Amino acid sequence: MSSGYDRVVQPAAGDEALENHLGGDEAKNYRQYEFDMVAPHVGRSMLEIGSGLGHFAEQFLPRLDRLVVSDFDPYCVEQLRTRFEGRDDIDVLQFGLPTDIPLEDKVDTVVMMNVLEHIEDDAGALRSLARVTLPGGRIIIWVPGYMQLYGDFDRKVGHVQRYTPKTLASAVAKAGLDVEVLKPINFLGGIAWWAAVRRGGVGYPDPRLVKIYDRTVVPLTRLIERFVRPPFGQTVFCVARVPQK
Repeated sequence: MSSGYDRVVQPAAGDEALENHLGGDEAKNYRQYEFDMVAPHVGRSMLEIGSGLGHFAEQFLPRLDRLVVSDFDPYCVEQLRTRFEGRDDIDVLQFGLPTDIPLEDKVDTVVMMNVLEHIEDDAGALRSLARVTLPGGRIIIWVPGYMQLYGDFDRKVGHVQRYTPKTLASAVAKAGLDVEVLKPINFLGGIAWWAAVRRGGVGYPDPRLVKIYDRTVVPLTRLIERFVRPPFGQTVFCVARVPQK
């Protein structure tokens, strides 16, 4: 089975990548939203899959004893090595999933932000990650939600699919993992995405609209989701556990 990475039309990270517009300078509130959702589940050693240029992983350094960043894209790997040069507590790896990950010492946390949707054999990819995660450790998964939102943008960046909690739970179960957290998030973002990208026919988000969305919709979404569990969202968020042996 080939890696879904082979189907990526444009790298998922990099200076000019389409997906970068969703979490770049135009979307500071959204990037903080991502970090605040993931951080409570991160332990002391972390492997990030699809690290891109390293912006997200770098935020976790104050709380980590060990960080491993990785990407399949040679450009991103080169940038990661430059960014973290001279750091004995940081390793940089290059690979595409599923594969036997070249990691000798297991980590207690794996983070994959907007990566699994690029991979045809998603359960196989998760099994690869489980093999390098300590028993009881967590695999944190952030993926685009709901095929009703699938459009030209998804095709351009090589998304095999968008997930629901049910389809993501199926992949997690096939990989032999246990679900700790599984829910749709960013409800208002899902509506905005449908209106602008799907119904509006926009091929990919306009950075100007992203900035407006970031300043208005993201803070309101965070407020609402403190009190209400949304039935639908732009994203599906999962924390999976590697079973204790």
